[in-house]
Amino acid sequence: MCRLTGFLSAALLIAAWPLNAADYHVGPEDYRDHLTRLQAGDRLLLRAGVYTRGLPLRDLHGEAERPIVIEGLADGARARFVARRGAHTVSLIDVSHVTLRNLQLDGARLPVDAVRAEGHARYAHFVTLENLHIHDHDASQQNVGISTKAPAFGWVVRGNLIERVGTGMYFGDSDGSDPFVAGLIEDNHIRATLGYNLQIKHQAPRPAGLPGAGQALTTVIRRNVFDKRDGGPPGPMARPNLLVGHWPLSGDGSDDRYLIHANLFWHNPGEALFQGEGRFALYNNLFITDGPDAIRVQPHNDVPRDVRVLFNTVLAAGNGITVLHPEANPYTQLVAGNLVFAARPLHGGTREANLTGTRAAAARHLADPGAMADTREHAARALAPRDGRAPTRHLDPAWLVDLPDIGFDFAGRPRPPGAIGALVGPRRRRVPRP
Repeated sequence: MCRLTGFLSAALLIAAWPLNAADYHVGPEDYRDHLTRLQAGDRLLLRAGVYTRGLPLRDLHGEAERPIVIEGLADGARARFVARRGAHTVSLIDVSHVTLRNLQLDGARLPVDAVRAEGHARYAHFVTLENLHIHDHDASQQNVGISTKAPAFGWVVRGNLIERVGTGMYFGDSDGSDPFVAGLIEDNHIRATLGYNLQIKHQAPRPAGLPGAGQALTTVIRRNVFDKRDGGPPGPMARPNLLVGHWPLSGDGSDDRYLIHANLFWHNPGEALFQGEGRFALYNNLFITDGPDAIRVQPHNDVPRDVRVLFNTVLAAGNGITVLHPEANPYTQLVAGNLVFAARPLHGGTREANLTGTRAAAARHLADPGAMADTREHAARALAPRDGRAPTRHLDPAWLVDLPDIGFDFAGRPRPPGAIGALVGPRRRRVPRP
């Protein structure tokens, strides 16, 4: 009996002991041999080299605290994945809690995507894409750096450089299916795209079984650079730097919102820098363009609903902030506390406590509005208040409720009471990350 009891105790102890995660050190010749064996907590560590057989990830499931990680070297030469004709390079089907970081994805100008949650997948949830260099996926505007064509929940897209692509990121599908929900898109630099830097499609009713059912969820877009100075095709093929579509009109997701803050929008010769509908807050951003529009809040697949456009600094050759909505729209589109220097600074919406003027008038208020401002650091210096202090207006505290980081400016400095515009002073102080 004692021996049996001891045996059972040992068996229970072994069963309760967590399985050790494995680190696999691999290279171009053998990495594919390990893909199907990855389990929660495992890391696939890729040596520098040229990888030509893609990264198909199927039925891989990490855990919230123990994701499956596939990564290259953080410093020095990276693992470089070169595109193959007829196959997307990183192909995701039915995966969860998977992280990819420190990879180079070279499209070689072939008509494929760099990262794609495939349309025949059931889902791709809790995917993290970090410190990727995605380039030369520009065979056409339809080729995308990062794309989801399956329901995608809880993605983190952080610190990536995406350049010379057809479209930088495209989340969701053209018919409103395959929603992108509760995402975090931060600290990316997207440039030289033929079409959008980033588009998140409008959403039809949510499919059953998606995480977060019954909750009001948020997708955050912060501290990115959206750069279309190279423009892409003119005329009807021109696209905004960033476009966000509406949420489901009823049921799960109808109370979701976008929080879009502390981003730099840098030029677009043929379209608006930003276009949005549905429910969102757009605050503490910098907009600079010689094109037709900086900010357009307008119907696309539905109408603008509850919208707040706060504390932005806008330099535009044409229209600054434009709000268009049907006469019967019962929602509020608030435009408050912005600095707008444009030929036509403001049109539409409920306008409060803004400072406006012509593009030429910006030189009286900003440090160096004609300077090169293609990075966040350059823009923060060029568009800082000329005398070191932001202008002030009376601000209703109700405008600022429930907006994370609204108490800080574009560069992370605490916002003094009543200060308007995206920048409040010359010295930078970073906001601690949550």
